[in-house]
Amino acid sequence: MGSSVFLLPCVLFLLSVFQIITPSSGRSCLHHQSSALLHFKHSFSINKSVSWYSTYPKVESWKPDTDCCYSDGVTCDIANGHVIGLDLSDSWLYGPIHSNTSLFHLHHLQRLSLAFNNFSYSPIPSGFHLLTNLTHLNLSYSRFSGQIPLEISGLTKLVSLDLSTYFRNRLKLEKPSLGTLVQRLTNLRELHLDYVNISAVVPDFLSDFSSMTTLHLSSCQLYGRFPINIFLLPNLQSLRLSGNPNLTVYLPEYHSNNSLRFLDLSTTSISGVLLDSISKLKLLNSLILRGCNFSGSIPSSIGKLTQLTTLDLSDNNFSGQIPSSIGKLTQLISLDLANNQLSGQIPSSVANLTHLKRFSLWNNQLIGPIPSYVTELSNLIVLWLDGNSLSGTIPRSISKLMNLESLFLSSNNFSGTVGLNLFLKLKNLTELFLSYNSFSLITTVHINSTLPKFDSLGLSSCNIREFPEFLRNQKGLSYLDLSNNKIHGQIPKWMWNVGKETMYHINFSHNFLQGLEEPPAILPYDILRNLDLHSNQLQGPLPIPPNSTTFFSAANNILSGEISLLICKASSLEILDLSNNNLSGLIPQCLGDFSNSISVVKLRRNRFHGTIPHKFSNGSLLRTLDINDNQLEGRVPRSLINCKRLEVLDLGNNQLNDTFPFWLESQPELQVLVLRLNNFHGPIGCPRTDCTFSKLHIVDISYNEFTGDLPSTYFLHWSAMMMSGENKSQFKYMGDTYYQDSVTMVIKGVEIVYEKILTIFSTIDFSNNRFQGEIPESIGNLSSLRALNFSSNSFTGCIPSSLGNLTKIESLDLSQNKLSGKIPQQLTSLTFLAVLNLSRNHLMGPIPRGQQFDTFLSTSYEGNSRLCGLPLVKKCAYTDAVQQPTFLFHQDQDLEATSEEFDWKILLMGYGCGMYIHESEIYSLTKALALAQAEQEKEYLKDLLLALLEMEHKEAPADMSTTQALDNAREIHEIKGSITAIFESLKSLTMAQASNHPILQLGPSSVEQPTRSSPNPQPTDDPDFGQYE
Repeated sequence: MGSSVFLLPCVLFLLSVFQIITPSSGRSCLHHQSSALLHFKHSFSINKSVSWYSTYPKVESWKPDTDCCYSDGVTCDIANGHVIGLDLSDSWLYGPIHSNTSLFHLHHLQRLSLAFNNFSYSPIPSGFHLLTNLTHLNLSYSRFSGQIPLEISGLTKLVSLDLSTYFRNRLKLEKPSLGTLVQRLTNLRELHLDYVNISAVVPDFLSDFSSMTTLHLSSCQLYGRFPINIFLLPNLQSLRLSGNPNLTVYLPEYHSNNSLRFLDLSTTSISGVLLDSISKLKLLNSLILRGCNFSGSIPSSIGKLTQLTTLDLSDNNFSGQIPSSIGKLTQLISLDLANNQLSGQIPSSVANLTHLKRFSLWNNQLIGPIPSYVTELSNLIVLWLDGNSLSGTIPRSISKLMNLESLFLSSNNFSGTVGLNLFLKLKNLTELFLSYNSFSLITTVHINSTLPKFDSLGLSSCNIREFPEFLRNQKGLSYLDLSNNKIHGQIPKWMWNVGKETMYHINFSHNFLQGLEEPPAILPYDILRNLDLHSNQLQGPLPIPPNSTTFFSAANNILSGEISLLICKASSLEILDLSNNNLSGLIPQCLGDFSNSISVVKLRRNRFHGTIPHKFSNGSLLRTLDINDNQLEGRVPRSLINCKRLEVLDLGNNQLNDTFPFWLESQPELQVLVLRLNNFHGPIGCPRTDCTFSKLHIVDISYNEFTGDLPSTYFLHWSAMMMSGENKSQFKYMGDTYYQDSVTMVIKGVEIVYEKILTIFSTIDFSNNRFQGEIPESIGNLSSLRALNFSSNSFTGCIPSSLGNLTKIESLDLSQNKLSGKIPQQLTSLTFLAVLNLSRNHLMGPIPRGQQFDTFLSTSYEGNSRLCGLPLVKKCAYTDAVQQPTFLFHQDQDLEATSEEFDWKILLMGYGCGMYIHESEIYSLTKALALAQAEQEKEYLKDLLLALLEMEHKEAPADMSTTQALDNAREIHEIKGSITAIFESLKSLTMAQASNHPILQLGPSSVEQPTRSSPNPQPTDDPDFGQYE
């Protein structure tokens, strides 16, 4: 009885409290608000696929006859019935929000969340200024787009604003800018704008927001210098600036009273060393500095951050050993030091990290075995040690990690024999990567063993000798790599049921597989993206990939027969490589445009005949078309002009019959053009332009029937070959991460297959055509050329001295042309030149000496009978090339005589003094030589005359032996004989031109003109001499 007396007041008190906090005790939802909510509900459709989580559509509980204050997601003020809170996050809402939405009738709203819905990339409506009481606004990850409206800046009561989005550039903050948006929002404590395109400098006044606790500006394209005082805001607890590579960040000297708990500066511009003052952030539980270009060692003071649960220093340049102090971070759940230059062994202090679930050290320089204390970390879910130099055997104790789901040990030096049974106890294991080690993997398992249900298996280069039988029951497999093993036989038919609904990647390349057992017409995988069968011994018809496939390679096999037209159903294909097989028949016409996404078609080295597919659709994404070494005929399809992304066009080694495809100059990305060994013909000029192949850097049009001159401006706009400066950032291969382009070229006289093409590799091969005329001087502008081959044409004139500008060139072949004159001295500056071939021309004079020219053999010059000097046996009449005296080129000479006449007059007078020509003939011969067209003979004669003058006027040394004197006399005699032969030939030319040039009949005295019959000339040893007469 007494206790009841005491209980009664308590019961009455509780009843009174219940009356106060129950909505029924206050006012119910106002009618106009209920109507506004229902109208808002009906403006959307409900779509379950919108949800990322296990949620439900809250608005489905909203009914016309129900008090809205009881509805899911609605909060009311019990005093007056006003709706003050609306949380519709992740409620499956689908469709746009319009500016006249009834949502803006809820004027008393204080908290609004529409996060994680799908508003169809509609703009954020402009009526938010009507909700003046808002303190919390969350529109994040709901697929809005466009400019953030200025009206939001008027919500001056906002404490929390979250406009984060999924995709960069969908939402923009330009007008207003970041500064304009937040300048009036002085009450802000939380600002989330992740992935909003801000593209601006962070305003300094943000460092005055002393109440700020959270600032998240990840991937906003920020630039400039981040205000350092923001780091020191007294209440700041969470700062995320990741994904802004142009944002310069300087870490401050922290104070010990800092409130920061979360810091993510990944992929910003920091660099330098990590300062010790970071250790003063005693409350920090997450430190993420991934990809910040830090260098030096990881400071041992990092061990003072004892509250850390996440530490990510990956993708930097940290070096040295992992500090042992890291073992003091006993609360760590995730430790990521991957992709640095850390060395030494894994420290023993790691044994203290008993809460660790994620441990990532991949791609460092760590050595030694896997320590036993690592296998004692029983909470590990992820262990990534791949890409190091770890050695020894994989410890059996690894099977103790019962919670392990992901194990990466690839690309180390593990050895011995490893049985798959080692991993049988790891029942949660879904990812296992053991590729590229030195051990042999035994895939046979115990009969009654229950294997984990794998999702991903990387077993490349594991010395596997038979197709793994354990795969038969892996129905949920999505990634399988068995490449680079020693597997023989056929791919078993049960493989078509492995991961039938889940498999997206299969790589069986580089084995000894001979075929597919009972292959279906189309391989039956639902979502397969990558299928790699290349470099095996597959025979029979080509297997057809499923429609979902984007990458398919069956190259380097023995496949035969025609390509089934079922290939036309593979509408998702991006890369198709069937090169190096025995496939025959016609190329299916659908390969030109059967896929909107096809970027690579590679069919080289097969036996296809017929024509190239003629239809390439407008807007095609084709990047590479390689059909080299087949039996194709006809013309180059003009529809290729629709392929504006075309980079590689290799049509070599076929039977194509067409003119030069000059219209390809309009392809803005074309970098490689190979037309080698076809029946192309005609000139290669461009009718209305200078052939502006601006990105072309590999050209091979050899072994065709091209004719005509090369215009002097031909190479002026080949700008990709003009970039002489190189840095590491330019050393990139053509292709993508999984596929690289290749090309076959003849370099230095050897056919070389380049399996990858460096974007800076430049070469030109115009050999074995019928080009004529002079080689344009503009070729010297292509300063990044590595190889140039103009051999086996009919080029005339001199070798351009501008070739001396090709400072990167390694191979130069101008052989088998009709080039004349001297070898330019400028070529001796080509210090990378390894192969030079100037043979079979009409070159004359001494071979230059010095630099690489001292290394070339006589075969580089053979067939040029007028060349002399080393390495040829034939000696020059004088030791070095004699330069013409400067007095021969006075600019103030008699205007009645040309410079050339003046030169010849002086030379002939000097020669006449030696009693080889009568003085009376000098005037007429001077005119004859100045007007004669035999430029090669005149140049050669001038050299001989200068050499003779020097030798006859040079005083013999006192100690000259009789043998040396006889040698000199013999050389003088040979020179005089050559001069006489050329001179008599030119005298005959003079008479032939006398009637057309009366000036030749005048002289200082009346003399008889030379007759056509000349005295017996001295014989010449030049077999080509006759063609110049």
